[in-house]
Amino acid sequence: MKIGFIGLGTMGSRMALNLTKSGHTLVVNDTLAANAQPLIALGAVWADTPQSLAAQVDLVFLSLPGPAQVQEVLTGTHGLINGLRPGSAVFDFSTNAPRVIRQLHEALAQKEMFFLDAPVSGGPTGAASGKLVIWTSGDEQVFKQYASVLACMSDDVQYLGAIGAASVAKLVHNCMGYMFNAAIAEVFSMGVKAGVEAPTLFKALRSGAMGRRRTFDGLPTHFLSGDYDPAKFSLKLAHKDVTLANELGREVDVDMQFARFTLAQMTEAMERGWSDKDSRIAMLLAQEKAGVDVRCDPEVLKDILRH
Repeated sequence: MKIGFIGLGTMGSRMALNLTKSGHTLVVNDTLAANAQPLIALGAVWADTPQSLAAQVDLVFLSLPGPAQVQEVLTGTHGLINGLRPGSAVFDFSTNAPRVIRQLHEALAQKEMFFLDAPVSGGPTGAASGKLVIWTSGDEQVFKQYASVLACMSDDVQYLGAIGAASVAKLVHNCMGYMFNAAIAEVFSMGVKAGVEAPTLFKALRSGAMGRRRTFDGLPTHFLSGDYDPAKFSLKLAHKDVTLANELGREVDVDMQFARFTLAQMTEAMERGWSDKDSRIAMLLAQEKAGVDVRCDPEVLKDILRH
């Protein structure tokens, strides 16, 4: 199949190479023509502008730095929208703003074209090996039509629903990851300053409950079920532990801003009378403040747990 690919940086170049290895012919464009040379050497065709690229294909993949670049490539003076034929589809692999995604979706829909957001996760190594998740949202029939092409670049292609849903998931995923990093850096620094050598502390943490399972494995048990009885570990005991950690931080003069915030939330939950419920019940407070309920249907939850 002849496919357009715009954005041949760290991620895009590797994903485009996997398309080529799968037998697809590429028409490529990038702000740096040199980025395209390895692909051109394998048979790809260079296009001077997104518009000229669009005139040659019915399917385009974008892998760009952010919203501004995606908007320019799609709707700029020589943008894709000026060259695509009705029925053509554009998949955006970039990490983008859901608001922008929906605007671009509407702009292309007015010209009978399809725009789907398809952010990826797996880093450069995953992009090269194909061990990469592609979260996709938008027109489901178009997703199904090109799912096999997406699978040339990914071992985990998922459809998440209406346009913008995939970008929301990507932002939640990335923001959560960096929040974890910041929190881990805080308490790990406290541990080292309190006298435990970094390698020893790392080995200890890796063998504990948090280290033995993947980050999200514990969410279905209480958070997604909304069931905090019986307690696996009570809130009052967890509150005691986090109180002690905050005290240790003060003793060794480490600023524990994430730990202080966590303790404040747990204290609020204690004041609600939730002391004997599972410690994760403090996670209800964020839901209340946002005005949402994350609980899943029991049958849906069973399916999540099976996978």
